[in-house]
Amino acid sequence: MEKQQLRNIIEGALLAYGQPLSIEKLHSLFVLESTETYAGGKVQIEKKEIIEALEELQLACEGCGYELKEVASGWRFQVREEIAPWVNKLWEEKPQRYSRALMETLAIIAYRQPITRGDIEEIRGVAVSSTIIRTLSEREWIRVIGQRDVPGRPSLYATTKPFLDYFNLQSLDELPSLKELTDIESLTPELELEAVTSEQSEGGQVASSEVDAEIYTEGSNDENITGEGTG
Repeated sequence: MEKQQLRNIIEGALLAYGQPLSIEKLHSLFVLESTETYAGGKVQIEKKEIIEALEELQLACEGCGYELKEVASGWRFQVREEIAPWVNKLWEEKPQRYSRALMETLAIIAYRQPITRGDIEEIRGVAVSSTIIRTLSEREWIRVIGQRDVPGRPSLYATTKPFLDYFNLQSLDELPSLKELTDIESLTPELELEAVTSEQSEGGQVASSEVDAEIYTEGSNDENITGEGTG
């Protein structure tokens, strides 16, 4: 198969699918059934050829308003971040707004996972609303990966591949370091946070600066865990 044809097939697949495609998924496009032939013979494409084609497509996007980006779930075409404010005007629906309390909870889970709800409450100094946990779960940004082997067996929460995909990350290693993270907006610059402080949203029980100081504490409570693991 010609390289140009391979690039065209991969490009078409990425555009048509509308979601990230992994190397394995792309490779499956070229696994022929026993009765299938092209130009008189079977075609076998190696994964390294697919990777090379993706890298060439990535270079071809330079200078364009879109890019080919690798995230946790695979590769996808997306609008470049710097022009997103204009493109977003095509949709009348306004972006969903999230409270600071929700984003602080998500940040704690991201940096301290696997973590229980009780651990989060201890760090934040206030009770974690069931609505926050439900919203994060419905967005598929967090999931239960097991239970801590202590009385009551509380659920352990961790982030997911959709979380990494949404924030354009391939892995948790790409999160800003805790020293770099000076404010919750540093983690979520593209999200609209509600114009409320922690005092307003949760009865003034804890200030944002106090939460940030707790988030910076290194290490995670990952002892005595049973379940699937962090994946």
